[in-house]
Amino acid sequence: METQTGFVIVEKVRGKSTVTQSFSKYPLKLIVPNKVGSMNTDAVWIYSLTYGGGIVYKSVGFKCSEQNLEAKIGSNALLVLIPDPVTCFSTARYSQKQVFRMASDSSLIIVDWITSGRHESGEVWDFKHYKSTNHIFLGEQPLFLDSVLLEDGCISSIAERMHNYQVIAMVILVGDKLKQIQSQIQEGVKRMMHEQFYTPSTLGKRKTSGQTKPNIIASCSTFGPKGIGVVVRISAITTESVYKFLRLHLTSMESLLGAPPYH
Repeated sequence: METQTGFVIVEKVRGKSTVTQSFSKYPLKLIVPNKVGSMNTDAVWIYSLTYGGGIVYKSVGFKCSEQNLEAKIGSNALLVLIPDPVTCFSTARYSQKQVFRMASDSSLIIVDWITSGRHESGEVWDFKHYKSTNHIFLGEQPLFLDSVLLEDGCISSIAERMHNYQVIAMVILVGDKLKQIQSQIQEGVKRMMHEQFYTPSTLGKRKTSGQTKPNIIASCSTFGPKGIGVVVRISAITTESVYKFLRLHLTSMESLLGAPPYH
């Protein structure tokens, strides 16, 4: 049976979102600051600190580091999960599973991303195994089921398959509270990719394959009934370019969170 290392419950108390229960033990630490950002927003910020802080150390034999998260998002609530990227050391093995259970009128943002490793040490996609699973349920029905698996193979290495891209990321936005930001991010990705792949001419000629590889590539798609969700998938050459993308497209969350993400 898995050992629970922490939990937190946020409820409305006299009209304000408040942490009513919180528990954590090594290697997890939960920090709840009194206030982050504007006093005019009804938001609770929770910092989840783990041993290594997103860094996954070398594996011992075939042992795999694991992390599991389960979240229940109540009626009219919003959960925003915006971590820094996972970075795996050489030979590391890591697996995480995140399960989110939503009410019909709740909202959710997930950022899930990984870098290629410690560049300064010459480690580029040099880990052995990485798996990230995200399951979102709307009521009792599965809404979004996704797994990303990167595994060193005998035919080709992870680095060869990545074609010099150093970061992969996924951003998921679900719910009525996020309709405006969903539209903005879809339009932003469409515009960015058009600029990346087409020359600035009246003919709109596609750039040739011999030209410089784009620093960042992104795609957008909708899912769920009435397109309730949007998923953005990103590949980038630098970590900073993904941070820049997230800061740009999530900045409007400041009105809901009291502070803009990743600033």
